[in-house]
Amino acid sequence: MNIRNRFTRSAAVVACGFLVASAISSATQAQDAKQLYEKNCLACHGASGKGNGPASKVMKPPPSEFAVALKGKSDAEIAKVVKEGGKAVGRAASMPGYGSKLSDEQIQGVTQYIKSLK
Repeated sequence: MNIRNRFTRSAAVVACGFLVASAISSATQAQDAKQLYEKNCLACHGASGKGNGPASKVMKPPPSEFAVALKGKSDAEIAKVVKEGGKAVGRAASMPGYGSKLSDEQIQGVTQYIKSLK
């Protein structure tokens, strides 16, 4: 096998390794985001984002259903609500901000998870 073929083969193996590592990392981040949602959001917004979590029964106003509230919203707008809370964007003050509790990366993960529910 000549040097060019060895180099091409080695480059292909390295590229495949990066793709596999990236896929594993993405799957791990998605799982982490789901767990963060379940820990911090599910009680109010419910498992499927319909605003029907156990705590929603006593909330005035009730939590928003994501399919309605997030229609036409950008990732940045959704992340702002998660980070700063409802009051920061003219929504219910009962929606707390998680900026002091979650990292920006975690907030982005939760944002993507929330979008997957609608």
